[in-house]
Amino acid sequence: MLSYALKTEWRKIMDFQHEPGRYFLQQNDKTVAEITYTTINNGQTYAINATNVDPSLRGQGIATKLLDTVVAEAHDKHISIKAVCPYVQKAFANNPAKYQKIEYKP
Repeated sequence: MLSYALKTEWRKIMDFQHEPGRYFLQQNDKTVAEITYTTINNGQTYAINATNVDPSLRGQGIATKLLDTVVAEAHDKHISIKAVCPYVQKAFANNPAKYQKIEYKP
């Protein structure tokens, strides 16, 4: 699991901003990367709905950093994550050791 310090460091490095239901990166007043989620299961689960990164920034690991930021927040709050978006579904499938403890299991 990611520590809070690591999450904070990534937010500092990437300058992620946070609003309820999303983390995002802005450049020149334009959102260039974001991950969105809703709270389900009586507040016990985040359902990650979408992950978007501007084509000019792809391949730099930004989507993974956004995902891991939400994972760290969920871990800190003892909340599970349901992978709805295809990117997150693939990340969970390809990295079970990293995400299995946080993944929502109905």
